[in-house]
Amino acid sequence: MRSRRCWTLGMVAAAAIAAFPSGAGATAVPFDQWLQALRDEAAQKGISRQTIEASLTAVQPIARVLELDRKQPEFTLTYQQYMDRVVTADRVERGRRLFARHQALLEEIGRLYGVQPRFIVALWGIETDFGRISGGFPVIDALATLAYDGRRSAYFRQELLHALSILDSRHVSVEQMRGSWAGAMGQCQFMPSSFVRYARDHDGDGKSDIWGTLPDVFASAANYLASSGWKQSETWGREASLSSGFDRTLIGGTAIRPLAEWQEAGVRRADGTALPRHADVKAGLIEAEPGGRVFLVYDNFRTILKWNRSVFFGLAVGQLADRISSP
Repeated sequence: MRSRRCWTLGMVAAAAIAAFPSGAGATAVPFDQWLQALRDEAAQKGISRQTIEASLTAVQPIARVLELDRKQPEFTLTYQQYMDRVVTADRVERGRRLFARHQALLEEIGRLYGVQPRFIVALWGIETDFGRISGGFPVIDALATLAYDGRRSAYFRQELLHALSILDSRHVSVEQMRGSWAGAMGQCQFMPSSFVRYARDHDGDGKSDIWGTLPDVFASAANYLASSGWKQSETWGREASLSSGFDRTLIGGTAIRPLAEWQEAGVRRADGTALPRHADVKAGLIEAEPGGRVFLVYDNFRTILKWNRSVFFGLAVGQLADRISSP
């Protein structure tokens, strides 16, 4: 199977290599020489010769990966535009249906890892539209392209070595290991290093299959959250409203206070009603964007940001989870 696409990669290889800036770090040597050094390093790290041959023999840089890396668009969406694209009525409805369809499995995994199932479904929905769009790039080739490039070569070289280790452990075949242009894989879009740390074989078949086995997808996402500090007894946060004259220097997430103190300072739910009376819950106050809507966020929100550091992403996950669980 690998050799059938060699000619396609060969057609773009020259263009891809030409796109690298001259003398940029790892690109100061020809690709074949760089690749041989990578093969030697993989072997030194215990990757089998069989895996090295199967995954690296025909690998070539992909021009499209470089194009996407060089031309990432500036983030110009407003918070509301982002939410309108990501937390759509259709996605909410599909999330509810899929939650109901897989409820027994989700609740089992939720109990095992201490993560409310609605957050597992919300992450699944936002990352890959519930597995529908998980990326079509061959991960090894994409990572090799970025590892050979001089811009972030050290990071992607380590990710590539992790990907080879995953193949060597037979979790997935090289043909099935597909993902985003940057190497994020499967229905929960794990980078290889995240896979190594957090992927789980929930169905017990000996493989952590985040590409096509939902028990493994759900358990891996839950394990990531649980290992990152998730609190089952808390939610993510809530939209808030502020009294007139509120001290806006407290906005920014660095002031962490009990909900009772926020209540006393003039913070309310978005509809103006009192905050929940949870004495042991502490929260920070953030704006979705400067001068925009305000949210009280709990520790679980900060855990979501370990998955993706975008505040918009974290707010979208929390609000999609809330809407999935409510009628």
